[in-house]
Formats: sequence, structure tokens, C-alpha cells
Amino acid sequence: MKIEVVPTWPYLNVTWNEVTKLFKAGMPLRKHRQHFRVYGNCFTAIAAVDWLHELLRYNSNFGPDVTRQQTIQLLKKFLKNHVIEDVKGRWGSEDLEDNSHLYRFASTSPLKPIPHRPPVSGPASVKKSFSMKEKEGFFKCRTSKKPGKETTVSIENVDPSKQDMETEPVIEVVQARALTEEDIQDVWRGITLTHLQKTLGLTALEDVLDPRHINSQNIVYNMTNVNKHGVVTLEDKTDDLPHWVLSAMKCLANWPKYDSNQPSYPGFERDVFKTVSDYFYSLPQPLLTFEYYELFVNILGLLQPQLERVAIEALQLCTLLLPPASRRKLQLLMRMISRMSQNVDMPRLHDAIGTRTLMVHTFSRCVLGCEEEVDLDELLATRLVSFLMDHHQEILQVPVYLQNAVRDHLVYLRKVQITYPGSGGVEAPMPIYSFCRQISTEEFEEQKLSVSQAAIADLLESLVKDKNMSVKDKKKKLKQFQRQYTDIYARRFPTTASEAQLFEDKPKIKPPMLISMKKPKAFGIRN
Repeated sequence: MKIEVVPTWPYLNVTWNEVTKLFKAGMPLRKHRQHFRVYGNCFTAIAAVDWLHELLRYNSNFGPDVTRQQTIQLLKKFLKNHVIEDVKGRWGSEDLEDNSHLYRFASTSPLKPIPHRPPVSGPASVKKSFSMKEKEGFFKCRTSKKPGKETTVSIENVDPSKQDMETEPVIEVVQARALTEEDIQDVWRGITLTHLQKTLGLTALEDVLDPRHINSQNIVYNMTNVNKHGVVTLEDKTDDLPHWVLSAMKCLANWPKYDSNQPSYPGFERDVFKTVSDYFYSLPQPLLTFEYYELFVNILGLLQPQLERVAIEALQLCTLLLPPASRRKLQLLMRMISRMSQNVDMPRLHDAIGTRTLMVHTFSRCVLGCEEEVDLDELLATRLVSFLMDHHQEILQVPVYLQNAVRDHLVYLRKVQITYPGSGGVEAPMPIYSFCRQISTEEFEEQKLSVSQAAIADLLESLVKDKNMSVKDKKKKLKQFQRQYTDIYARRFPTTASEAQLFEDKPKIKPPMLISMKKPKAFGIRN
């Protein structure tokens, strides 16, 4: 009995950047005439298809199974992601055809690990970025006035009693109230997204994550409702794996130590495997859901040996955004296929390929997929599933550092709260950076000078009091300091006597007397 494997490209380990570099390095460029104009360093679409198709077919990393239509789809992605553009500088669509239209390489061609979809359109009220309440979770301190040409914003801790009462509003400290469930969920959401943004190194998450798709309840549930193995437990069993699927997965994960009451016959393990794969293919959408496709494929730029820890942390945070049922199914599936790929006693489930390769090929589209399928989806999904198989225990566990951060912040919010003027008596949590005030440019420059000079003066004082430094080295460093910071040195040593006094306290040790050890003259016959 043979298992039907989802067809995929043979060059599974070649990244988007590598394909782009190969194309840019070898595609011939020349002059072309079109509509009575001459364009240099360009190529026709049909020439690009011919050249790239031959490269893919005869390259050892790809193989002869690559079709011409797949090559055209790849060139369409090049055009959409600004790897190439037409000779008039237009790009961003997928209207490339197998014809004589002229194209050229983009002047600033971004090497991206994935093709991006256009942003989701919608009403203006929906397309806006995070609301003010959502941004509070990012712990960003904003001033009440925008800095103009004559002012500079400085964030510092200032005693509210010393602030200018005429220009600064009065902030009233009130008794803390009990936090609601909504407040707690906002804290979970804000801290999770803050860590994710920092891990991915992005200035904003709106480019890869639609705020409408973020459900704070999912984050809280995935972090707090887990069993001793770290697997999500569902209160509502309607979305859970059916009993017969769980039984089949346990059978494969623990092969050959499965329930003896189950039937056993030649090819039994293949039938069980097909039962499991059929169920996951019958799900309405992949386990990582269509909404988070853009987010997960952006992490594929991180799946490199030197960035392995960053990728693990990013995937750890992203999987917390999933619906609990999807996260639980992903955890159980990764545990099963990881054990199967490492089980030397597992019979061969396919005649042509090994167990690990079969796992990756079979379940890649069940894990990651886009609503608008493209050929590169298979490549991206297989890379991600392969990485999940190797690191699923770390990725799908509850991050302890996130739990501690949320716990500490909730404790802080329960202690103190403040009422802002003009808020109608509504109490708001105190931000981490409190008592921020706006200062003038002159005051900012004065503080900058005084703080830097004080630090340099402390450096000089530590140099003077260093008892482990020899006198020679100390004099040398003091002379160097005097040349660089003359004013600060003069304030510390206003006279030469004060400078000399630094070394007068040192006891002078006379060198020991040298005893002459001159060898006496030897007497010989001649003298």
C-alpha cells in the first residue's frame, strides 16, 4: 500500500534569497528597442523565463521536474516584490506574462525571504493602527505637548513637588482599584507584542500583523491552561482532536509500543498514518491560520544557524497568538512527527523517501498556507515545519520570562494608580516612566554639559584615588587627562602645589646599596 504524497518542488532547501541571487548574477542583459526607444541593461520576459527555467532544471539543487509555468510564477513573485521592474519602473503586481515585454533589475532590489501580500483593505476606522488603549500596553511615555522648534523633549524622573505648578498639571495619586479581566488581558497583550516587536527588530508590527486579528484571550488561555507536559488543555472539547485521531497519533508516536487491542497486520502503520494525514488535510485552514501567514513567513528570514535562538523566541511568541485549539493540535502533531522521524523501529512508510522527508512533505501545507496559494508556499512551509520538528519542545512551551514580566507588572499596577486632569475622574494605571516633563533647548543643553562634565570629573577622581596604579603610570595618565580636559583638570588641581601634594605622601624608598662583586684579578706567571 502506497501513501500519496503532496507534490512539491524538489529544491526544498533553497531559500528565496538564494534564488534571487542566482537570477541576478547570471541573467544576460542587453539593449532592446521598443516603441521607437532604446532601453539598456534589460531583458524580455520570454528570455527571462527561458534562462531561469534552464537554470532550475539543470541545477543540482533543483532538478528537471521544474515546469515552465512554475518558473513564470516565480518571476511574477520577483516583480511583485521589486526584485525586477518593467523598463518604466512599474512593479508591485503579478501581471508578468511569457511575452516580449521588457524588464530590468530594480535599482534597490530587496532580498526578502518571502513574497508579501498586499495590505488588507477596509474602512478607515478599521485600517487604523493600534488604539490608544492598546498602545498603553507598549509602555511608551508621551508628553502632553508636541516638541516645537524651540523645545526639546527630555524623559527624566522629576519630583512632582519641584515642578512648575503654573505650567505643569497636577497629578493626583489615588487608592488603587481592583483590576478587571479586560485590564489583565491588555497587559498580556501589550507585553507579548512588545517582546515580539523587539525580537523581530521591527519599528512597528502593523506591517506583518493586523491588529484586528490579535485576541488577548488567546494569549492568556495559551499561557495559563496547560497540562504538566506544556500542552494546551481545552475546556470546550468540540474543537479538540477526535478520539480516534488521538488514538491513531499515540499509536504512531509510541510505535511499536501501542495498544495491543488494536488490530495488527502488514501495512497497518501505513493505514494509521493515512488516517491521521487525511484528518489534518480536512481542516478548514492550516494550524497557523491564514490571518498569521504574513507574520510566520517573515520569521523565515531568521531560520539561520547564527540566528537560531532569535527564531525560537520569535516563534514561541507568535504561536501564543493562535487559537487554543490550533495551538494544541500543532503541539500534538509536532510531537508525533518528531518521534516518528527519530524512531529507528518505525517501518518505512514510503518506498521512495525517508520518514523525516515524508513527514515534512505531508504536513507542511497542514501547518502553514496562504489563502492565495503560490508555488513558493510549499518551500516556505517545508522550511518552517522542518525547523519546528527540531525545536518544537522549546517553541511550544510556555515562556517563563513572559509570565514573570506580566506578573511583575500586574503587581505594580495593583499598588499605585493616578488620576490625570481632564479625565473626568477616570483612574488610569501609572506608566513605568512617570513625571515626564518638557524642557527648553537651553535647559537641555545645560543638563547635557553638566552631566557629561560631572562624569568626567568622577573619572579623574577615580584615577587619583587608584592605589593599585604605579606612580609612573598615574603621572602619565594625569598628563594625558590634562591635555584633553584642561578645564576640569584645573578645577581639581588649581595650583602646581596641589598637584605635587598628590605624590608627596608617598614614602620615598631609597634603593639598596649595591655591593661591588667585582672579580679579583687573577695572578699568573707573567704578572
